[in-house]
Amino acid sequence: MPAAPSPYPHHPRRPYDPHPSPGSPYAGPRHVSPAHRTYPWQPPAPPPPGPHRAPRHAPLGHHSDLRRLRGAYRWQRRTATLTALGYFVLFLVLSAFAPSFMTGTVTGGVPTGLLLALLQVPVTWLAVALYEGTARRRVDPLADLIRRQAAVDARREATR
Repeated sequence: MPAAPSPYPHHPRRPYDPHPSPGSPYAGPRHVSPAHRTYPWQPPAPPPPGPHRAPRHAPLGHHSDLRRLRGAYRWQRRTATLTALGYFVLFLVLSAFAPSFMTGTVTGGVPTGLLLALLQVPVTWLAVALYEGTARRRVDPLADLIRRQAAVDARREATR
């Protein structure tokens, strides 16, 4: 009776071993990267970097202008937030602890609470205007300065 064909094409009588022992004749060659380029179309390796010069000024992430910018932006947020929320908290406190004042009428029979509630819209507009004004006066000039310095740093690094 003839032997059935082997399902293992690498050897007719030995089953495939995915992890052969190192001394086995079936272990195959060790995978060692060649000392030459594997593919001739690969570009040559870049040359090693030259000596590095120390920058004349501190890196951008540690610059004092960034600290000043963060402080200006923080002041800007606080001003706008305290304007809008401060008025709203005042309205809530008056509603809770001074109901007789809030139900009192102003000229024309309009309750004080309704008038103060309607004033919330112009106070919010005022908060937005304060935010934009402080941005133009304090934050934008610092941001422009840092942006210009970053562009100079990038050009300086590109020429190295």
